Amino acid sequence: MSKSCRTGYALIVGLVVGVMLSVSVAVYADRENGAQSALPVEDLQRFTDVYMRIKRNYVTEVEDKDLLDNAIQGMLSGLDEHSSYLDEQDFEDMQVGTSGEFGGLGIEVGMEDGFVKVIAPIDDTPASRAGIEAGDLIIRLDGESVRGMSLSDAVAKMRGEKGSDITLTVMRDGEDQPKEITITRDVIQVQSVRSEILEEGYGYVRISNFQQRTARDLVRAVEDLQEKGELNGLILDLRNNPGGILNGAVGVSDAFLEEGLIVYTEGRLEDSQFRYQASPGDVLKGAPMVVLVNRGSASASEIVAGALQDHKRAVVMGQNTFGKGSVQTILPLTQNTGIKLTTARYFTPDGRSIQEDGIEPDIRLQDLVVQRSGDDNGGARMGRDGLPEAESEEDDNGETLAERDYGMNEALNLLKGLTFYGRR
Repeated sequence: MSKSCRTGYALIVGLVVGVMLSVSVAVYADRENGAQSALPVEDLQRFTDVYMRIKRNYVTEVEDKDLLDNAIQGMLSGLDEHSSYLDEQDFEDMQVGTSGEFGGLGIEVGMEDGFVKVIAPIDDTPASRAGIEAGDLIIRLDGESVRGMSLSDAVAKMRGEKGSDITLTVMRDGEDQPKEITITRDVIQVQSVRSEILEEGYGYVRISNFQQRTARDLVRAVEDLQEKGELNGLILDLRNNPGGILNGAVGVSDAFLEEGLIVYTEGRLEDSQFRYQASPGDVLKGAPMVVLVNRGSASASEIVAGALQDHKRAVVMGQNTFGKGSVQTILPLTQNTGIKLTTARYFTPDGRSIQEDGIEPDIRLQDLVVQRSGDDNGGARMGRDGLPEAESEEDDNGETLAERDYGMNEALNLLKGLTFYGRR
């Protein structure tokens, strides 16, 4: 046996012994808690055999660190699409991503069937401007297949210098052929909350993702709208919101609830089980709300929609949400590396699991585009079921609200009805 192989064998034996010692401690602790566990000695021997065969027979020499990093990544990625190993770069990106400024294309992604799936493009980013849509499957990056790539590798390939281009090949529901979309990378500066008055007495707040400051910014936005006049109702737009910080979702929900449970989690470990309660105070003072969602609304967005729906504080309108209802905990391994591990699942106040099922809207909307007909007078504006839409104020470009955003127009009409019946 060569010296390098003997060294590798000694290293892996030391690794297995270390694992056996650590697992033995964990097994003892689990037994104390009544859990059943057993040390998989045969499986660890199989891992050792594979490790040594790679060291001896692979076409090029492989560093021990690379093999062990890959083994860790494989263990985690095999659990679910959200668990992963965070190397130095991933660990840094995880911290930067919650601050509201980061580099890239501006999309939230996951893995599905070996391809990268777009959860949602982020508002006013290169991806959203290029036409990337929630649900798109990215099958190639600059012509290279993503099959076999880890999610972190695919994300790393999508990063790059500001001003550089990357071509994404995507498959989209309803289209037979893949399409290529070229996007110019940029520094992504996300404004989490924006707001406007749609009509006198009716406000609109859009949350594009949940950051550390989102709940504070939301309250300030609503208060700014109230300074312009009494609010009879509010539309909260969570469409294509991929989620973000849990505390942001809890804070936004709390802003509109006087009391009660907002969300709770269930997991195997006691410290992964949480219950978040609302505190007194409704920034809208009970005015009616409509929450807009679609299949790009995920994670923290679903927590907000589910909480307001269960408490009957808002009417949820749109399409079924994404169904990302699991909790990922960042567990540091060293100062600059760690693992992202699924440790619990979210449940709405009424006990509904968000994972996979998502939030079903109270009122379902098709994803339609409203256009003027081609007659001399501009024609009627047609909505669902071929019915003409009510007249709406036009914007500076001559478009009505229905033409600009069919879902928002429907939500506004519903708000007016809720206000009318609430005053009877």
